[in-house]
Amino acid sequence: MINARSLFFVPLLFLVSLVNAQTFKNEFGFRSDNDSYLGQGSDRYYTNGLFINFRHAADQQKLKEGLEKKTYEIVVGQKMFNPYSGDAPDPATQDRPFAGYLYAEGAMNWFYSNESILKTSVQIGTTGPNSLAEDGQRVLHDTFGFYEIQGWDYQIKNELALNLAAQYTRLLARVADNQVELSLEGYANLGTTFSGAGAGVLFRTGSLNQLFNSSYTNAVIGNHAKTTALVKREFYFYAKPQLNVVAYDATIQGSMFKHNSPVTFDQKPLVFAQQLGVNYSSQRFTVDFGMIFKTKELKSTARAHQYGSISMAYRFN
Repeated sequence: MINARSLFFVPLLFLVSLVNAQTFKNEFGFRSDNDSYLGQGSDRYYTNGLFINFRHAADQQKLKEGLEKKTYEIVVGQKMFNPYSGDAPDPATQDRPFAGYLYAEGAMNWFYSNESILKTSVQIGTTGPNSLAEDGQRVLHDTFGFYEIQGWDYQIKNELALNLAAQYTRLLARVADNQVELSLEGYANLGTTFSGAGAGVLFRTGSLNQLFNSSYTNAVIGNHAKTTALVKREFYFYAKPQLNVVAYDATIQGSMFKHNSPVTFDQKPLVFAQQLGVNYSSQRFTVDFGMIFKTKELKSTARAHQYGSISMAYRFN
C-alpha cells in the first residue's frame, strides 16, 4: 500500500538522483597566479597573473566514433613581470625587465576515447605599456597597502602579440583501482611573444576521473555524454615535472622586431619546472591550488623562481 510519505519521498529521491547525475555544458572560471601565495614575502619575476575563462561543450552524440568530447574555450588574461622587486628604479640593478602581457585567446579541445587530448589555441594581444600591467600592479599595491612601485619607465616597449600553441596529453597508465595515474604531456608554442616546446609526466593520486571527464583537463562539462564518469567528485593530489626548451620570450628579450627596450636579457634555453597541487571538483564546482617551482629563466643575476596558483570554476546550463 502506498502511503502519503511514499508519495512525498519517492519524487524527492528521483529529483536528487537527477541532480547528482546531471552534467553541465558551460563553465565559467578564473585563475590567479602570485608568488605571495607561497608566503615567502617575495615579489619578483613573474609576480602576478589573472585569467578569466569560459568553456562550452559540443553535443557529444554528434561527434565521430572515437571522439569522446569537444570543447570550445575563450580566455582573457594578463601577466605581470618585474625584477627582484616592484621597487627597482635604477635600471642598472634590474635583474629582469619590467614587462606585461595582455591577451585574448580562443582554443579548441578534442578529447578521445583512448584518453588522449589535443588542444590548439591562438592568442592575440600586446606587450609593453599597452598591456596595462603597470596600472594593474599600482591598483593591486594601492588596494592592499603594499609598497610603492618604481621602475616601470624602463619596461619593454609596445608590441602586437600573436601566438599559436598546441598541447597533447596521453594517458600512460591508471592502476590501484583507478586511484593512481601517469600521463604524458607535451606542448609547442610559436609566436611573437613566446616560442618553445616542452614535455613532462603528470602523476595523480586520489579519487580520479578519466582524462576526458576530469577537472585537471577542464573536461567536467559535457553535453549528452557518451561515457559515464568514474566518480561524481574528484579529490586528488598531482605532480608534474617538466622540461622546457625556450626559443624566445619577449618579456625577457624585448620586442622581436623593435630592439629598443631599455632593459633586456638573453633567456636560458632550458628551464626545468616542477608543479605540485591539490584539486577538489564536484559536478558543479572546481577548486585547485598549485605550486610551481622553476629554475633560472634568464642570463642575469636573477635567481630561480616559484609562485602559487589558485583556480576556481563554476558550471551551468
